Amino acid sequence: MAEGFPGISLPPIRKWHIALVVLALAVFLFFGTLLRLTVDLLWFQALGFSKVFWTALCSKLSLGLAGAGVFWGIVYANIYWARTRTGPQRVYSSDEGENPFQVIQSMATFILPLLTLGSVVLAVLMGVRAGVQWEMALRFLHQVPFGDVDPLFGRDIGFYVFHVPLYRFVFSFFLMTFVFSALFALAVYILRGRLEVSEKGFWIAKEAKHHLVVLLGGLVLLMSLHFHIEIYELVLKQRSVAPGAGYADVHAYLAVLKMLRVLAVVAAVVIWASIRFPKRRLVVIGLGLILVCTLLGAGYRQLVQRFRVDPNELVMETPFIEWAIEHTRRAYKLGDVPEMSFAAAENLTLAKLRRNDATIQNIRLWDHAPLLTTYAQLQEIRTYYKFLDVDNDRYVVDGSYRQVMLSPRELLAENLPSRNWINEHLMFTHGYGLCQGPVNRISNEGLPEFFVQDIPPRAVGGLTITRPEIYYGEADNEYAIVLTNSKEFDYPSGSENVYTTYRGTGGVAVGGFFRKFLFAMYFREFKILFTGEITPKSRILYHRNVLARIRKAAPFIRFDPDPYMVISKDGRLFWIVDGYTTTDRYPYSLQLRSLGNYIRNSVKVVVDAYNGSATFYITDPSDPLIQTYARIFPTLFHNFAEMPEDLQAHIRYPATFFSIQARIYATYHMTDPQVFYNKEDLWAIPRRKVGGQLIPMEPYYTIMKLVGVERDRSSRREEFILMIPFTPANKKNMIAWMAGRCDKPNYGKLLVYNFPKQKLVYGPQQIDNRIDQTPEISEQLSLWDQTGSRVIRGSLLVIPVEDSLLYIQPLYLEAQGGGMPELKQVIAGYGDTIIMQPNLGMALSRIFGGAAGRHLARRTQPGRSPKAVSIKGLVQQANQVLQE
Repeated sequence: MAEGFPGISLPPIRKWHIALVVLALAVFLFFGTLLRLTVDLLWFQALGFSKVFWTALCSKLSLGLAGAGVFWGIVYANIYWARTRTGPQRVYSSDEGENPFQVIQSMATFILPLLTLGSVVLAVLMGVRAGVQWEMALRFLHQVPFGDVDPLFGRDIGFYVFHVPLYRFVFSFFLMTFVFSALFALAVYILRGRLEVSEKGFWIAKEAKHHLVVLLGGLVLLMSLHFHIEIYELVLKQRSVAPGAGYADVHAYLAVLKMLRVLAVVAAVVIWASIRFPKRRLVVIGLGLILVCTLLGAGYRQLVQRFRVDPNELVMETPFIEWAIEHTRRAYKLGDVPEMSFAAAENLTLAKLRRNDATIQNIRLWDHAPLLTTYAQLQEIRTYYKFLDVDNDRYVVDGSYRQVMLSPRELLAENLPSRNWINEHLMFTHGYGLCQGPVNRISNEGLPEFFVQDIPPRAVGGLTITRPEIYYGEADNEYAIVLTNSKEFDYPSGSENVYTTYRGTGGVAVGGFFRKFLFAMYFREFKILFTGEITPKSRILYHRNVLARIRKAAPFIRFDPDPYMVISKDGRLFWIVDGYTTTDRYPYSLQLRSLGNYIRNSVKVVVDAYNGSATFYITDPSDPLIQTYARIFPTLFHNFAEMPEDLQAHIRYPATFFSIQARIYATYHMTDPQVFYNKEDLWAIPRRKVGGQLIPMEPYYTIMKLVGVERDRSSRREEFILMIPFTPANKKNMIAWMAGRCDKPNYGKLLVYNFPKQKLVYGPQQIDNRIDQTPEISEQLSLWDQTGSRVIRGSLLVIPVEDSLLYIQPLYLEAQGGGMPELKQVIAGYGDTIIMQPNLGMALSRIFGGAAGRHLARRTQPGRSPKAVSIKGLVQQANQVLQE
């Protein structure tokens, strides 16, 4: 029985006590993990991704066990050394009085086993920390070289992406290992009475001093690795002049780091030498070498920067600015963007308009927010249906290449009129169908027209929907169980409901009692275990949110936050999601917050809305990161050529990626170092008014004919593109516009059109201001805002037509307090003319007049698509002509 505090008797801790505590902790900590892993394994197997699961899990376990084993082995070895290599425990004499160390040492029998237990707990935590690095380790083992080198050290870019992060982790891991080893050893020496601090001074036993000196030398030696890593991380610096190492870094600080790398080794040897030559000054000298040289090195760098670089900054920094421009453009895939001149002439003629008829027909008049609200009013049908988003795409409708807006009709369990477990998980399991319509066609009431609408879906123009059920979508619904004894609701039909039976392959088979128990524990719902509605043939569908689903399957890929739905040739519904590979380790590249300094749109994922199957296609095989992941997970990725042709026709340049590239290009189009340094030609994304605030414009899709580009004979004259204009920094006129091409065979190519610098080309904000200053328009807008209605000004679109520009802005009217936005007016601008009319055809007719106006009016007036002719449509067209 160990002595302790007066009146307190502490029982001895035996080995079986520790084992019992460890077992209890393991059950408490790992039961939930084992449950989750089992359910995840079933999910991965159902998707055909079991190899992905096992590769990731085995890598985590291997690294975790190795990390925990190495950490605990080193720490426990130091604890064991401190316990077994010390002399007899010090005995205090009565004349020394009460000493706090005496109280601590009296509890040694109780505390020493806790130190061992503490080392085990820390080892588990360090193992978890090591296991988290599984992806980094696999990238290192399966790396694909970039085939390009950094300009300072001549190392392949892959060295910085794959090697340096591993070196940094190894340094931090062993740094913590040595620190905790020293702390545990110190605790043992205090408990054994081999180290004390009292009024008489500091005392440490010889064996304790030698032990701690060995650990201190190891820590200092580790600093050599730190300085080695710092040398290579110079190229990753972010500076105000340009990213990457500059003149002072290369010509001053680099030499200091190299010297410190050697001095750290020397200092470690000097510290270890103090064991053989017991002089305290050797330890001080060893540590002082590192500290003094680090401070002197930083000061030397600052002196070079201030007195040599700053007075001649442009001259000194020119080579490094050139490197930064070149590598930033490469990192964001902007290295070979062709630039062409755009005259911005005002010479549109009837012949030019007819040549660009498809462009005029596909000018988008419906903004996302008003259209989403209008769809909700017209087509949600029931309270539990919801349109969560609306996306741009293009389809061939009645032989015409048309830009459309498409929105899936999803089911939200939270909106069910009667919420109970049966309804939420067994009966109301899926959304149904979608709405799709042209971007510029409106009815006489100012409402959108439809190519696809209603329940069951009615489609025109050659479109068909054969499998309208949406079991997997953007809604955050929980699990659903299909093939049960309960009727599965399909869609409403008048006062009755139509029911269905799931015929897909999605989900995991529920099976017998064990799996029921497993899922009941996982979802914390014991109705799964006891209900009689679930049969052995039932299937449970979980992780049904499209983004959450693919993020779980491939957490190493970044995914675009905007999945979009497409209709296949055979009428099935699929989601397409863009995936990105990124890193923050690309030398001499500008880093963006929360992104890194390198990005590629290297993956497109197709998710079946009915079955939930996910197929990953590599769209940028030149990206070394995706090639590396393809080596790690060879069964996960497929070549883009394997994607069905009808789905390939709907891939689009992702707006997120394009926005990032446009933001970078606004600065890095300047390739001359002097122009870049002075920011003489800095561009910006135009701003537009939204709710009284100025916000940057977002890229927008349109169909148009690009001028000055060669076309394959088999390709269309018009293309589906993504575009955005640029303005000079701090100015409002336009200076250029960028286009991202979406159609094969030119998918992924960028183009930039520059406007003449000697000519004023109105920017979006200037057109907005001119609209406000046009009396007949501003008066009408003020009148509407005062008569119980709210005017919503849509996006201002800049539409290039050959070498001229049109400006189009739709206006919507909505009843105050909420309602159905109606497209009531269209504002068109051309040159110095600003016109507002009830529709696009009339606005263009007013601008161009004569035959041109009549031609445009016929092509853009309200009514069905040109070939969807009906008696009602002809009457409407006749009435419209009379009104004009």
